Amino acid sequence: MTTEDYRRASYEVWQAMAAGWDRERGWTWEVSRPVSESLLEALAPEPGQTILELAAGTGETGFAAARAVGPEGRVISTDFAPEMVAAARRESERLGLANVEHREMDAERMDLEGDSVDGVLCRWGFMLMADPAAALAETRRVLRRGGRASLSVWGAAQRNPWASVPGRALMEYTGAPAPNPHDPGIFALADPERLRSLLRDAGFGEPRLEEVEVSWRFERFDDYWRYVTELAGGIAMALQAMPEADREAVRSLVERAAEDFRANGALELPGVALNASAE
Repeated sequence: MTTEDYRRASYEVWQAMAAGWDRERGWTWEVSRPVSESLLEALAPEPGQTILELAAGTGETGFAAARAVGPEGRVISTDFAPEMVAAARRESERLGLANVEHREMDAERMDLEGDSVDGVLCRWGFMLMADPAAALAETRRVLRRGGRASLSVWGAAQRNPWASVPGRALMEYTGAPAPNPHDPGIFALADPERLRSLLRDAGFGEPRLEEVEVSWRFERFDDYWRYVTELAGGIAMALQAMPEADREAVRSLVERAAEDFRANGALELPGVALNASAE
């Protein structure tokens, strides 16, 4: 797949995922809250500042920043998928957040002046971008002197079974090869040294890295399978495109593997995010 082919495919994936993420925003926020709170603590937004959120999705991390910068500040909530932008806009209007501006924007080619924002947030976006180096260079360009970026990516696959279990099942069933670790994908920036190198090459100083643990709890396997098939990005799209018999075969593989994570009658699948901040 060429870079442009990947960009087009990724656009279609996140356009399609927006409805599910919008519907489940309360649940996804509770799961992701430790990650977002760590990002905000590292960014330390102050009243009156302008904060840019990249790959904002349904917007919850940026909404928390909006409360921190107050009515004199501003959050620019962006995503390259218009359906995600629309979902975030509806929620910010419902919450009455008058200091949030919503824009469709490609993080690799930002329609913003240089030195125009005080901080940049990005939760689980850079690893999915076709050219994270370009996106990080753009991030550095739009930041004012002393401005800080605070971002999160996922750690190693073996520490994130909530995502790697269905991914392995899909590869096992289809015979697909393991992805190139440097290709865009959920674990593309799991190597701390690669993440550090990309940030330094983009013009940032030495980054500060922190691991943040999360837990994805599902009362029933059916709940987990619904998440996998309706919210899980590229894997969800691949499963939706399969004939029903093949999809059910993958489901059986996932269900068998997920049993290793049953606790107190529910499924509790651990995860580890890698948060980084740099100036």
